[in-house]
Amino acid sequence: MKKFINKINEKATAVAIKAQTTLDNVKGEGYIDTGVKIIIGVVVGAVILGGIYALFDGVVLPTLETNIEDMFDFAG
Repeated sequence: MKKFINKINEKATAVAIKAQTTLDNVKGEGYIDTGVKIIIGVVVGAVILGGIYALFDGVVLPTLETNIEDMFDFAG
């Protein structure tokens, strides 16, 4: 009977140590952190793509169109 009680005490102690170790873990990497990182990445990517689109739409394409028209303007 003593062996049985000792085994139960050992198992209970092991479970308690494992639980305490898990609770003391302050690593800080969880599902919420990962989700926030993904959201930030998507938002920053959208801002960069929007800036590139605005740059091409307002500066590059009109200049390109003017240059192409000037190249094919044989009258002048």
